[in-house]
Amino acid sequence: MPYYQNNDRIKVFLKDKHKKPLFKMIKEFRELKKVKGETPYYYFKYLYRKDITNHLDYLSAAEMNLIRQSKRLHNPELTPIFKNKLLFSQLFEKSDISTPKLISYNINNEFYIGTEKTIVTNEDELFKFFENRFADTNVESIFFRPHSDYGGHGCFKLTKKDLKTQISNALEMLLKNNYVHTEIIEQHPEINKIHASSVNTMRILTLVTSSNDVKVVYAGFRLGVGDSVVDNSSSGGFFIGTNMDKGTLDEHGFYLIEYGGGKVYEHPDNGFKLEGFKIPFFKEACELAKKGVELLPDGFIGWDVAITPNGPTIVEANDMPHLQSSDRASRGFLKNPYMKELISELKEEKRKQAK
Repeated sequence: MPYYQNNDRIKVFLKDKHKKPLFKMIKEFRELKKVKGETPYYYFKYLYRKDITNHLDYLSAAEMNLIRQSKRLHNPELTPIFKNKLLFSQLFEKSDISTPKLISYNINNEFYIGTEKTIVTNEDELFKFFENRFADTNVESIFFRPHSDYGGHGCFKLTKKDLKTQISNALEMLLKNNYVHTEIIEQHPEINKIHASSVNTMRILTLVTSSNDVKVVYAGFRLGVGDSVVDNSSSGGFFIGTNMDKGTLDEHGFYLIEYGGGKVYEHPDNGFKLEGFKIPFFKEACELAKKGVELLPDGFIGWDVAITPNGPTIVEANDMPHLQSSDRASRGFLKNPYMKELISELKEEKRKQAK
């Protein structure tokens, strides 16, 4: 963890007016240490706040690591597909699972359309390459994601209308890095009412249980802010849980502690009230994530699913999803019977391995 992030988190904690009384925090800290069997430094990320009355229902750092490190849940041979967005796009575009169309990609100054390679050395050649891509694909915008970065870092888009200017600004960045170029997702108009600048995605967590059933253990929503083209909370956006039965947003969302850790009841850009908003194609999105497990059979996956006017589409998948945000948005993962059973099983497996 970068030093500046820890510094920011400490400042947020010290300034937070919603802290529990000191005596109560000390009591809960000691209780967590005894029950969880570790020093619960994570307590000071959000469990210290007055509104959290069920601190034992939240995952500890060690419990999160049990999920991340489980050999039963994760197949190391699938890791390259999760880590590389190009491999992921190439796999899913050959299936019947909806995903953004792969238009082209580049590895430094080598640009590919399928297996056809073009060497680009200057601004004119780069402009010509994408001018042709816009003409051939009949799209108005192209979205760029680094092959292996995460959290929305390094993403940007080019538009047909402003291509000449944008190519000039993106030249050095494109020629020195690796990017996947996909079609821009047309977001459902109801979701555009909340925030239209970014594609706002559902984060759906699937679990393959010990009895080999695929369950959705969490479905939340992530929303961008300002002019950001990504919705990631690690890039300044926020996250919010859902009512899994109704497919509606909860009363409020949350910022990560690096961005103040506060609650969000209305979208900060336009005042759109979040509570009760019905997510279009909610059940279909959950079913699509479960179908994705058939193609990418890992035991615990965080799926990013966008909602278009015609239904859900899978943007990417993570074998190491950000568990703290989902834990917080669900008001404690261990209230979920499948998650509670999973942690119990993983602890028992670890105990047997230690013998």
